[in-house]
Amino acid sequence: MKPEINAAVGFLSRFLRVKGHVNDRQVQTFSQSLQDILAEQYKHHWFPDRPCKGSGYRCIRINHKMDPLVGQAGQRIGLTIQQLYLLLPSELTLWVDPFEVSYRIGEDGSICVLYESTPTSIVLPPSTSISSPSGSPLVDSHTSCKEELRALGRTSPSKAYNMMTVSS
Repeated sequence: MKPEINAAVGFLSRFLRVKGHVNDRQVQTFSQSLQDILAEQYKHHWFPDRPCKGSGYRCIRINHKMDPLVGQAGQRIGLTIQQLYLLLPSELTLWVDPFEVSYRIGEDGSICVLYESTPTSIVLPPSTSISSPSGSPLVDSHTSCKEELRALGRTSPSKAYNMMTVSS
């Protein structure tokens, strides 16, 4: 999950850098803090504070409430929640799934892919099952939050045209 976490953290950190109110050292500290926090969360592969409709993958939301992990990383560099709201998009959903990181700005915005990789196939004998720390089997048929939105009729633009633009 390291490349996925790096993509998500880099995306959020760019907003802090672009707005110009945060110096390079603060951005670096914010990035490292958020990476550490997310990596710790992914060790457990379950997020009791922010599940997305039963999915075990991380969905970072900034809307009328600041995502607690982003807020925690911001506070480590001396930013208040109100300052974070000024620096980050007011309606942001960031999905950090295995092999893909996607985002949507605005409730009706398109879903855009930030990072994507191909999973490496693991071949297990038929009698072998993989279990989570709680003992329940992990199933590859998890539907990510983003896939659930797509099933509701929201689709991302063609990947050939996906690009992130940030204006100040």
